[in-house]
Amino acid sequence: MTEVDFHFNVPDKLMYACRFLRKATHRGVPVAVTAPADVLKQLDALLWTFSVHEFVPHALATDEAHVKAASPVLLCESVTDSTHRQILLNLDEQVPAGFEQFDRVIEIVSEADMPDRQFARGRWKHYASTGLKLTRHDIATKKATE
Repeated sequence: MTEVDFHFNVPDKLMYACRFLRKATHRGVPVAVTAPADVLKQLDALLWTFSVHEFVPHALATDEAHVKAASPVLLCESVTDSTHRQILLNLDEQVPAGFEQFDRVIEIVSEADMPDRQFARGRWKHYASTGLKLTRHDIATKKATE
């Protein structure tokens, strides 16, 4: 059964996503990222530049098959474009169709963007209504204790 983790109160969603993807690739865990095309474009650019000393290997769903097969991170607009099935990082406003094919879904929720928080509440309700295990990670609390 799919587990869903919500990471709340994130100051910068895309930078947080970059750090999450870096951590996953260091652990050897493949991740599919779903988002609208404009968000994927921004994330693609950030994954090349967010760290001076590191690069997070990734591919777009539109890349050639051998590139996608060699990439631990796949950026796609739809779950159906993904060959990765372990972790799904959802950066879209809606619950992605087909999310239940993944072992785990990660949802990142902005600290101050009220529309983003509203959409996240809707996603939380949807996942909860299906009986899935939901875990809440409050990033603001974590920062305060560090």
